[in-house]
Amino acid sequence: MAVIMCVDFPHKELWGDAMASQMTELAQSIMKEPGCIWKIWTESEKDEIAGGVYLFDTRENAEKYLAKHSERLAQWGYSNIRGRVFEINEKLSAIGKAPL
Repeated sequence: MAVIMCVDFPHKELWGDAMASQMTELAQSIMKEPGCIWKIWTESEKDEIAGGVYLFDTRENAEKYLAKHSERLAQWGYSNIRGRVFEINEKLSAIGKAPL
């Protein structure tokens, strides 16, 4: 069963097109992670937060990637990384036109 993973962390640099330019290679590598179906990149310059919403094929793959991603972010100097994995209520999500 597919799961949603949400990650966010304090971020103070690179927004919009600058972030896209800098993070293209990372975005491409994320799509090669086992079980990753899609990712929506999120950012709020006003709140100084960046992150993403991911769809993974299994909780196991999402949790493995969350551990890897959290470690990578910490190596880059980020702290206060929040990550959660959620099961999807597919019936209600279908009514909500979720891209599953």
